[in-house]
Amino acid sequence: MKYTARMPETNVNVTPTSPLREFFVFLSGVIAIIAGIYLLLGLALNIIVPRIPMTFERKMAGPFINSMASVDRSSEKAQTAQKLLDVIQERYAKLPYTFTVYLHESPRVNAVALPGGNIVVFSGLLDKIESENELSFILAHEMGHYVNRDHLKGVGRALVFIMISAMLLGPDSSVGNLLAQSLNITEMAFSRNQETLADEFALNALHGTYGHVGGSADFFIKLSKEVNTGLWGHYFSTHPENLKRIAHLKNYSRIHGFAEKLLRNIPAIINKKRPA
Repeated sequence: MKYTARMPETNVNVTPTSPLREFFVFLSGVIAIIAGIYLLLGLALNIIVPRIPMTFERKMAGPFINSMASVDRSSEKAQTAQKLLDVIQERYAKLPYTFTVYLHESPRVNAVALPGGNIVVFSGLLDKIESENELSFILAHEMGHYVNRDHLKGVGRALVFIMISAMLLGPDSSVGNLLAQSLNITEMAFSRNQETLADEFALNALHGTYGHVGGSADFFIKLSKEVNTGLWGHYFSTHPENLKRIAHLKNYSRIHGFAEKLLRNIPAIINKKRPA
């Protein structure tokens, strides 16, 4: 019998369907798995965040601070802001954090609350303020985010990976630094409800510190007049609309009987412009 070569009817090494189709099926499966994990982490976040020990939170702070260039805590401006924050913590807040203020040289008018009680104030914000009370309100507002640990919820699902990285590889691991940098921490967004609660905390803190809430709305009045919103950071883009915000501050103060006396006694070092 003459042998005639022919292809086998089945071949496990050759797909019966289009390779391109199989690729898209595989890719869809991977995306579905990632999306599922993302959603599960999102649902678990509110359960996980309140249970994160302070020791772990302090470890997580390293990658965030390392991801920002030009931060310091030794300049006169940073030390002045630190003293104001310490007074608020001592006289009113008494939160379970050891707060540290860092100055970030940037024209952006912004401040961010990072894990571990680390508050970064942008030099562009200090150039805008005109009173000690005004700066104290901003610092107290950032402190207000620590009450319900909004600062941890703000970094979202990546927090889980940073926590694991800090636990396994240490607070200064390259993995943690890369994740923190990818979060774009200068634009960490909070919900409007979180921002309103932080504003109310700041009003109470200002009244508890000074006996009045003078200067609490000044920053937002100036903010609402600015047309270049690109430099205003999250204070413009993610916070409640400013006219409504100012109205709420004044209404909250009126309901609680807070006086609005203003003392413009900001140390000169704070709003002293840097040389061109």
